[in-house]
Amino acid sequence: MKKYITEKDLAAYQEHLYEEEKSPATIQKYMCDLRKLSDYLGTQELTKKKMIAYKEMLRASSKYQLSSINSFLTASNCFFDYMGWYECKVKTFRVQKEVFLPEYKNLTKAEYQKLVQAASQNGKHRLSLILETICATGIRISELAEITVSGVKRGIADIYCKGKARKVLIPKPLQKKLLYYIGRRGLKQGPVFQTAGKKPVDRSNIWKEMKAICRQAGVREEKVFPHNLRHLFAKSFYQIEKDIARLADVLGHSNIETTRIYIKATGQEHRRQLEHMGLVSERCRNTT
Repeated sequence: MKKYITEKDLAAYQEHLYEEEKSPATIQKYMCDLRKLSDYLGTQELTKKKMIAYKEMLRASSKYQLSSINSFLTASNCFFDYMGWYECKVKTFRVQKEVFLPEYKNLTKAEYQKLVQAASQNGKHRLSLILETICATGIRISELAEITVSGVKRGIADIYCKGKARKVLIPKPLQKKLLYYIGRRGLKQGPVFQTAGKKPVDRSNIWKEMKAICRQAGVREEKVFPHNLRHLFAKSFYQIEKDIARLADVLGHSNIETTRIYIKATGQEHRRQLEHMGLVSERCRNTT
């Protein structure tokens, strides 16, 4: 039986993901990845050979890292499971874990402070406070809507994400700033960060606003995205506590291996550790 990816099948699969209680962000990601495959196939029939060719096309492209390609393939494989097209599934690429974090990915505390200052100086007070809220609590950008008026008043946010509930403490200095913001906006209930239509601010708009202030802040654009603020929180927390299990609980991770990614040393830090080992002689010897 010939196989084609149709809009009807995609719509049914999207409903299936919703009934499986996947997060809105996960559903959006899967559907975006599947439409990428659908665009590649066009009107062609789906076969295992086509999937292997698609996999190699993605690998040959300089647009995507292997980790991103694997996420595309995972989305496709999950859809094939749903459709019963098991013979079309392909293996993901095996990727060795990075020992250290590349410098271009590492947002430092000084750079974060420049972003907050630049946002404030440009009159982007809401953005400035959003940056501080994410970085000072370690929440995901998708959890920002659960920083509510009532939660700020109590100093504790009730977060529900990926089927898990946890409580997140709001530091006193941040609570004070949020209460002032709430008072200025005349908010009585609901999310602290709202649009004019009383809806939670859109994550894509936050991302765009963050990118827009990079030049004024003097921070490289590729370092600036909401999840990097969560990474900075994790690194700062771990430097004080050195307790990865507790950090995993704070971040809402079920697997400590996920938490390890957040506290990875940078390339410069890794180099200093290697040099500190003293395994290379400092004396230059004449070998001629």
